[in-house]
Amino acid sequence: MLSHDKRYSRYKMKQTIGGIKVSLTARLGQVVNLKVARITEFGYFLTDGCEDVMLHKNEAKREYTEEEDVEVFLYPDAKGRIAATDTIPFITVNHYGWAQAADVKPGIGIFLNIGIKKELLLGEEDLPAHKSVWPIKGDMLFTTIRISRNNRMYARLATDKVIEEIAVKATKKDFNKNVQGHIYRTAKVGSWVYTTEGFKGFIHESQREKEPRLGEKVEGRIIDVKIDGSINVSLLGRKQETLDDDAERIFAFLQSRNGAMPYSDKSLPEDIMERFNLSKSAFKRALGRLMKDGKIYQEEGWTYLKK
Repeated sequence: MLSHDKRYSRYKMKQTIGGIKVSLTARLGQVVNLKVARITEFGYFLTDGCEDVMLHKNEAKREYTEEEDVEVFLYPDAKGRIAATDTIPFITVNHYGWAQAADVKPGIGIFLNIGIKKELLLGEEDLPAHKSVWPIKGDMLFTTIRISRNNRMYARLATDKVIEEIAVKATKKDFNKNVQGHIYRTAKVGSWVYTTEGFKGFIHESQREKEPRLGEKVEGRIIDVKIDGSINVSLLGRKQETLDDDAERIFAFLQSRNGAMPYSDKSLPEDIMERFNLSKSAFKRALGRLMKDGKIYQEEGWTYLKK
């Protein structure tokens, strides 16, 4: 997957805006440089000259001395207080990156591992309506951090606009190449994928056997390169790879029904999908193969094995 680099930084974090000092609360979810003001039994009090924040010893990778400058990430602890860690996460406010789904909590949402001890919540309201396409543990989500009005930290998924800003443009030379990527948006009409090459891709519902999960890693091939450099992707196997398997499945089904079935190339796509988990085009290709091999024939909407 694409590395955590400057392409994902849309804004440069500053400790001042227009010369006005920004409070530590306003910098939650950001990386800041602070100075060690004093050391206690439990950790280090860091300061920006106006406010202090605790870097607990459990969150410090090494020991520090007074007056030393420390780069830390600010986050709200379990009680809502500002805390610091010198472990820098994969993502920060306005800085997108890949976060791995660590836990699924029905009624709450998905907790993401962002590289620090505190996990980031992607709330249920920001997830697909159908739980069947919710991420599972291990799936990867391209996200950033948002801070709520009550200074809590949540995940925000990348939108099409964000992906478009960082996407690499594909060329006609990329047509028919195999690609891998993770789903960053999903819908009934199709799924959107961000590939390891950085391509922004769309997978039409007809080009997938089932709807992938949000964050799921998928592998397919490029079936079209658009003028804007985005791509259309198919998750269906290449014809020569899937035809034999599909034909064998249909042939076995016919054998299990004494050589006759009420399905043909005139059957409805939804009936074919429900029975064989195949698109109508794949079903027709498999039937054509079996007819070419002299194994079946069709009559009045039914398909029969030849004796």
